[in-house]
Amino acid sequence: MNGVDDRFLTRNGLAARRLAVLLMGHEPQARLPRVKDFAEELGCGNGTVQAALRLLEESGAIETAARGHLGTFLIASDRAILWRLSGLGTLRCALPLPHSRRFEGIASGLRAAFEAAGTPFSPTYMRGAGARCAALLEGGVDLVVLSRLAADRLIERHKGRLSLVADLGPATYVGAYGCLLHEGAALDTPGLRVAVDHASLDQRLLAERAFAGRDDIRWVESSSMGVRELLAQRRADATVWSLDEAQHLPGVEVLPLGEEVTRDLEPRASSAALIGRTEGAEALSAARGVLDPGRVTRVQAEVVRGERVPSY
Repeated sequence: MNGVDDRFLTRNGLAARRLAVLLMGHEPQARLPRVKDFAEELGCGNGTVQAALRLLEESGAIETAARGHLGTFLIASDRAILWRLSGLGTLRCALPLPHSRRFEGIASGLRAAFEAAGTPFSPTYMRGAGARCAALLEGGVDLVVLSRLAADRLIERHKGRLSLVADLGPATYVGAYGCLLHEGAALDTPGLRVAVDHASLDQRLLAERAFAGRDDIRWVESSSMGVRELLAQRRADATVWSLDEAQHLPGVEVLPLGEEVTRDLEPRASSAALIGRTEGAEALSAARGVLDPGRVTRVQAEVVRGERVPSY
């Protein structure tokens, strides 16, 4: 493995590489688990764990201090060194297409956060939460960015195979949703033509809830890039869409969503989430350990306000 000396290819070294992953999840000044607890988790002896800890200290990855009956504390850690020694390689992440300032901000924030943690980060961009999830399950990527609403649905659908890594909070995925109506149309029009993007789990769920109870709706297949044309050309009358992407549309009226939709679905639909494969437990644990969600949202906010040039 490039950049790792021969000591990390021994039995103790291999244990140190696995221990490096576990230590990424511990903050400085935190008390570490007992040696025997590490040994049980790694499936090795106490002596191997002690040797592994010494290797990590000698490499400059960690500094520990024994405090008698209080236990051993992690005084400091260099997560960049821990990541390199772990052998996890480049973290691959699938994100939504960066066609809004908010999505540009998520991509920029994740890059900044992982670079600050010394973690090699490789983003890719894919339309549709379902497509990104499929890439994750197939092992093409390690992490996926999507809304918390979509994350919850997909984690439930693929029981035991997906896990939540982080929730970045409201208005980090979408600022808000609204009902778009082209000029001259009315919501109570019989046979209302409503644009829906089946590649977007969020948009489909929101639209179905917004027009629930009506059996006269005519669904018109669309995409995130095609809504403007559908409404402008009067081939659809209405849709539910992100207001980040609905600014300055001529001849389009924006109406608020109903209280039920706003209360039950919109908060989770507006929150950005990251998910990973449960079977890749070490990579999942390491990603959680090094990711600073606060840095991600700070960078995103700067991009959204125009104070920072997007970098993704």
